[in-house]
Amino acid sequence: MNWRIRQIIIIISLSAGGLVSCHITKPYRSPGINDTQLYRDVNTTDTNTIATLHWKEIFTDTLLQQLLEEGIQHNLDLQVAWSRVRQAQASYSQSRQALYPAVDGDASAILAGASNQANTGRSVIPRQLGAALTANWEADIWGKLRSTKRAYLASWLQASANAQAVQTALIANIANNYYNLLALDQQLHITQQTVVNWQATVEVMKELKKADVVTGAAVVQSEASRYAAEVTIPDLKQSIRQTENEINFLLGRVSGSIARSTLDAQQPIMLLKTGVPAQLLANRPDVQAAEYNLRYYFEQTNVARAYFYPALNISASGGYTTYLSLTGPGSWVSNLTAGLTQPIFNRGLNKARLKIAKEQQEQAALGFRTAVLGAGQEVSNALYSYQTAQEKSNSRRLQLQNLQLSVEYTQELVRYGFANYTEVLNAQQSLLGAQLGRINDHLQQLQAIVFLYRALGGGWK
Repeated sequence: MNWRIRQIIIIISLSAGGLVSCHITKPYRSPGINDTQLYRDVNTTDTNTIATLHWKEIFTDTLLQQLLEEGIQHNLDLQVAWSRVRQAQASYSQSRQALYPAVDGDASAILAGASNQANTGRSVIPRQLGAALTANWEADIWGKLRSTKRAYLASWLQASANAQAVQTALIANIANNYYNLLALDQQLHITQQTVVNWQATVEVMKELKKADVVTGAAVVQSEASRYAAEVTIPDLKQSIRQTENEINFLLGRVSGSIARSTLDAQQPIMLLKTGVPAQLLANRPDVQAAEYNLRYYFEQTNVARAYFYPALNISASGGYTTYLSLTGPGSWVSNLTAGLTQPIFNRGLNKARLKIAKEQQEQAALGFRTAVLGAGQEVSNALYSYQTAQEKSNSRRLQLQNLQLSVEYTQELVRYGFANYTEVLNAQQSLLGAQLGRINDHLQQLQAIVFLYRALGGGWK
């Protein structure tokens, strides 16, 4: 069969295959997010969202910003994630090469009397030299190679989205631990101040006992209350140190102290825009990763379908051979072959491959739905946490005012014998609890913003 006939066969095969492959492989269509009520009790068409803000616009504390920048540069998990992105990129580049012919080169030399020449120590001169090139190419008539390439592209994009999700989580974790550290600092300060106040109460009770205003029970009970507050200080210090160590770990550095501001200096943003649920697919990396995972298995299902159809393989080879003699010049040798490989009996391998691919695609679709619902739940929880912290703020302020007055009034009443010492102790304990509660309210508000920012997909852009 001459070259012209072979050309015609190849062109006809490719043309026919191109038409049939349109029915073998299917185009991917994104499922999207169609839930308009994904955020509980939130019904808005406003597309403005804090997810599009840079993290420096959310976290304005300059010391926190420095920690976040260091974490992005040196966090070990984030470095691993970006390494996986480069690995996936390399796999994608390799898959693209499958669309092109594979070319191998070979060079050879035939020696005459090699053993005799070696024994005499003389130089060995080749009698015959040859060089050849061989090319092999699988024509992608059913779209198998193109689907494989698209699958690896989805895998690359998924790895990139996963790295972005790691960065989003990293920023949230650093900010969350930073705010928790500030809250612990303030709890420690208030507790230490309370111990000082309790000691003053103990001294007052001792003086009142001398004046027969209170009994010895008042003295020992006030001392016990002082120790009850004092015993919490070591635990607070331990929590502070552990939180510092956790932040250092997130920054990829050894344990040490953390430079920080104060809790009262933190001013949370007030306009918490959520946008619409459909924007989660564009803003939230883990949702994107779940969608890329679905795309990957969709293309693998296309690949599995293509295995049921014959593969067209084309091979070409050519070379040049020369003889180092006076009998004649070298010669060119070339060859071109094309063959179809049709699967007939394959022990059910192709059927099993397609069934597995379909199940994996279904699992990926369920995983995408899970990611969407999980994102909606996190946004809803963060919004309500922020709302409850706001609702408590005014009541907490009034509670603290009245408890402070209660402590002052009962102390005066005890001095003149109009109140029992237990009323003083109860008032002081209630005041300490309310002060610590106010710290937790402020912390809850700040952390709710952190969680909402992450839940909406902020922090990686």
